[in-house]
Amino acid sequence: MEKISLDFLKRLMDTISPSGYEDEAARVWMHEAESFADDVNMDLHGNVIAVVNKGGGPRVMLAGHMDEIGFQVNYINENGFIHFTQIGGWDPQILQGQRVWIRTKKNGRVLGVIGKKPIHLIKADERTKVTEIDQCWIDIGAKNKKDAEKIVEIGDPVVLAYGLELLRGDWYVSRGFDDKAGAFVSLETARMLSKLKPKAEIHAVATVQEEIGLRGATTSCFGIEPKVGFAIDVEFATDFPSMDEAKKKIGDVKMGEGSAVVRGANINSKVFDLLVNTAKKRKIPYQVIAEARGTGTDANAMQLSRAGVATGLIGVPNRYMHSPCEIVSLSDLENSYKLLAYAIAEIDSKTDFRPFI
Repeated sequence: MEKISLDFLKRLMDTISPSGYEDEAARVWMHEAESFADDVNMDLHGNVIAVVNKGGGPRVMLAGHMDEIGFQVNYINENGFIHFTQIGGWDPQILQGQRVWIRTKKNGRVLGVIGKKPIHLIKADERTKVTEIDQCWIDIGAKNKKDAEKIVEIGDPVVLAYGLELLRGDWYVSRGFDDKAGAFVSLETARMLSKLKPKAEIHAVATVQEEIGLRGATTSCFGIEPKVGFAIDVEFATDFPSMDEAKKKIGDVKMGEGSAVVRGANINSKVFDLLVNTAKKRKIPYQVIAEARGTGTDANAMQLSRAGVATGLIGVPNRYMHSPCEIVSLSDLENSYKLLAYAIAEIDSKTDFRPFI
């Protein structure tokens, strides 16, 4: 991966951007897009759109959501302890004893901890029970409610306090790869296409609020009205202990062996064939998984927009999804945007994506 792309990934991953609070990630993504795109703009929902080869045809959309799961401050008690609600889907077992960053308007990034009664004081029959999120609190060391309110406001977004770190080789660990990895691939595909002279007009989009209902993809796709759409998300890697049964349900996906190209009802068959044939032609590693229904990704919203969009979906292999320690491989990221760029470069105004013609 080129240094310019890796630096962009590091800046993007450093942002705090739970659903509804994507502005930090949006600014980083927009700034990077302005270095090469023909046009960069933000819609009323907060989706950021970069256009390459403006005036070309047909119109092709790339979508990767920049929102992450997180929390939101919703109550401060008289002693200054902060209660919160979840944004997106969380495993409550993960939260106890974690450090958090609260993103505040007046005081920047504030450190806190999720408190829990010490093990010595927990009754034996309670030790096997998971503490639910509404029974957790954040401690920022405030003296009382008045003191806490000088620092934190109701509605402030919160994430677990983990950043991007190199694990080994080209594997990185961070919170929020779901799906800043996809937002990254979306823009890197557009960057690569800006040099490939495609015939299509490319709209790369960093979408918002996917984790709470595919909202950004729904509105941005309606506004762009593409003929073809490619969603980029993360996909469950199944190459670690305890995943044997999962392989039977979701397929066999390995880290470092390329993106997972999705096949199924949510996917246009000719778009799928284009991706696979491109991968073979360019000798780009890829994997195939089957999804019999809607995928629960931005691809679902794109496929159903207006009169319908010919939709494709790739997933970057990701270990430990929806945890603060998600792992992805740089080679999988790079092969994802190479595959998409070379495939989209093949599309012109005569390309027929009707599935049965």
